[in-house]
Amino acid sequence: MVLKAIQRLAATATIEHTVSAVPLKSEDMKGRVIGREGRNIRAFEAATGVEVIVDDTPDAVLVSGFDPVRREVARLSLIRLLDDGRIHPARIEEVVAATKEEIDAEIIEAGEQAALELQIHGLHSELIRLVGRMKYRTSYGQNLLHHSVEVAKLAGLMASELGLDARRAKRAGLLHDIGKVIEGDLEQPHAIAGMELARQYHEHPDVANAIGAHHDEVPMATNIAPLVQAADAASGARPGARREALERYVQRLKHLEELAASFDGVEQAYAIQAGREIRVVVDTKKVSDILAETLALDISRTIEREMEYPGQIRVTVIREVRAVAVAK
Repeated sequence: MVLKAIQRLAATATIEHTVSAVPLKSEDMKGRVIGREGRNIRAFEAATGVEVIVDDTPDAVLVSGFDPVRREVARLSLIRLLDDGRIHPARIEEVVAATKEEIDAEIIEAGEQAALELQIHGLHSELIRLVGRMKYRTSYGQNLLHHSVEVAKLAGLMASELGLDARRAKRAGLLHDIGKVIEGDLEQPHAIAGMELARQYHEHPDVANAIGAHHDEVPMATNIAPLVQAADAASGARPGARREALERYVQRLKHLEELAASFDGVEQAYAIQAGREIRVVVDTKKVSDILAETLALDISRTIEREMEYPGQIRVTVIREVRAVAVAK
């Protein structure tokens, strides 16, 4: 049954990359992106959490970041700033904020499109939003939304062959990894978090059990549970579907950011240069210039103690005081 389902489903295998190229109308635009003494590029990187690479690439700059949502926000924001022509720190923050709102709307649309493609009806709006967030997440380099849709289709095909409820199997397949996109720190496996979320939004008990059981976290109590587990394994095991090295790399960068953000006075922390540098933005009211130096040293010592990494990691603490007045 597994082989029949795989043979009936044609799916592409695409590995997610961590760099996006933004085209420029001319080489002169690179200077405007950088700004006087680098103020524009610093403001852009601080607002988006990605790295902007301005090198010898003709008529283009590169946006690099391991978080696909941040990278897409940065790419669209930079394109709009270049089209608008007004590139300065205040305008950068305004455009980035507006772009983030648009990405949030696109996330909801992606969730609705996935449910429509699979003919799944009656999903709670919060579940639809979380399904949409999968579009900007990866699992071992495999796009999480594509993977979940594929699992739903495989589980539905196998359920149909076995005379089981195909709609319920597809529903469980689509939602099986929803625990991976829940915001905030989770102290439990993603399968259990997804199962509890399904129960919270009144999904059928069979669907909730299949979500929780797809990694054997809970006993299988329904016939569709092994189908979802088999479909998940088949989707992830296809040649070229996943790349384990990328997942380890992403986890290391996330851990690096979390370590830096755990210190008092830190507002934002961004890992850049493929994890060779961590930029830490601090609250000017809590961290003085002298404390900023001490904080950089403390963060570097913590990284040395708690992480394993190749080479060395530079810790840059940024303390910016901004004075704003309005002339009327």
